[in-house]
Amino acid sequence: MKKMWVNVVPYEKGLAIAALESGAEAVVLPDGKSETVRRFGKIKTVEKDGDIKPGVDVEFIDIADKEGEDKAAAVPLEKIIVLKMLDWTIIPIENLLARRGKNIMVQVKNSEQAKLMVEILEKGVDGVVLNTTDINELKKCAEIIHGVSEKVTLVTATITGIKQLGMGDRACLDTCTQMTLGEGILVGNTASGFFLVHSESIDNPYVASRPFRVNAGAVHAYTLTPGGKTKYLADLKAGDEVLVVDFQGKSQTAYLGRNKIEKRPVMLIEADAEGQPISLVLQNAETIRLVSPDGKAVSVTTLKQGDKVLGHIEKAGRHFGMQVDETLIER
Repeated sequence: MKKMWVNVVPYEKGLAIAALESGAEAVVLPDGKSETVRRFGKIKTVEKDGDIKPGVDVEFIDIADKEGEDKAAAVPLEKIIVLKMLDWTIIPIENLLARRGKNIMVQVKNSEQAKLMVEILEKGVDGVVLNTTDINELKKCAEIIHGVSEKVTLVTATITGIKQLGMGDRACLDTCTQMTLGEGILVGNTASGFFLVHSESIDNPYVASRPFRVNAGAVHAYTLTPGGKTKYLADLKAGDEVLVVDFQGKSQTAYLGRNKIEKRPVMLIEADAEGQPISLVLQNAETIRLVSPDGKAVSVTTLKQGDKVLGHIEKAGRHFGMQVDETLIER
């Protein structure tokens, strides 16, 4: 997830409030202004007594030549570097992305520069520090930064088995985001294979739609979260990040408002995805749906062998949710 900081030096109350309301992660302030800004809402501050301290957590570096680039590259990786491009040359940023790879932010004056920075070399920098007093430009920049998402590679999975089980504990994820047709969350019995489980964004004669909800599966299952990590459904709680994915692989970060775990009848769904077996235990109900390759919702109660649905496969194992290269067998 890309970051946006807003420079509020010299201090201007309206700009600080606009930054907060636009979802900026932090504001850069004159020393001693953190408490003033925190009265408006919860937001990180960058100043001597702030949440992020210049010289300790972050280094602001002017880049005018190779010497400036080398200075930036020498900063410890755990520190954030904020680059000010004195002649707005792209090459030093590309070089630093190759040499350093992370914790790189760039000062920008407008949304066009912000878009260029978060897309540079496809990966982009980690975020931008916006220097403007134009509230409309701030809002445009926020839309661009928050719109940048991870692209998830989806594959076609062919259903190979459906088995009715007994009762089990399933997790129903209520997010703070309204989902549309073709959107859902990736869930799987193992960390190597996931199904795209559709949101409850479809009306039916018996239950009103709940477009913020995904009835995700049994509590032991994994879900793919932002940054390529995984979490057990049972471990998710209010405030956690989850990854919403559509049938084209476009994703967005959503925040969990509630995880409802209840006993329900469950069923096992098995499939083959590019030669790799994947499976998931889901609630046995007509409102639980997977997603077809063309983005349509498919009820699990109508599934049969040979049906095609969307999935995602991983090649590496997991250790505490992080991807690792190891030999791992899960059945």
